[in-house]
Amino acid sequence: MSDNIDELDARILDLIQEDASLSVAEIAEKVGLSPSPCWRRIKRLEDIGVIKKRVTVLDPEKLGLGFEVYAGIKLSVPSRENLEAFEANLDKWPEVVSCATVTGREDYMLRIMTRDMHAYDDFLRDQLLASDLVSSVESRIIVRSIKTTTAVPLKLVIGDRMTNS
Repeated sequence: MSDNIDELDARILDLIQEDASLSVAEIAEKVGLSPSPCWRRIKRLEDIGVIKKRVTVLDPEKLGLGFEVYAGIKLSVPSRENLEAFEANLDKWPEVVSCATVTGREDYMLRIMTRDMHAYDDFLRDQLLASDLVSSVESRIIVRSIKTTTAVPLKLVIGDRMTNS
């Protein structure tokens, strides 16, 4: 178990991950606390950085952004300068919803959302391949998403003692 959280904290976090719109009173009731100590726990979890932010999860398909690609990016020269330059470009590319450095043949794995294949092709040609930093892109088009979650698996932190209330 993490030194930062106990089982009660984990239950609170589990509820917040599932529905960030719950009030402190609703969370407190579900975990068996009064609102004030529940609020203090949530505030502490925010202060120590366990809770980074609260967001609303949108349905990309209903917004016309149902075309999703994982793209492996190989840099021309993977130097510190080029890595930093490539990473600086990410803020200019709203299509890129996730980026990670990875081991293996590629330097980065990007998760990209666009309207359709043509919009992805435009992004690929006009942004990624237009950069002298990128030597190759290997695209994997998502046919169907089987499991997608934003939740951190708290049972791995707290173990099987975590109960669903």
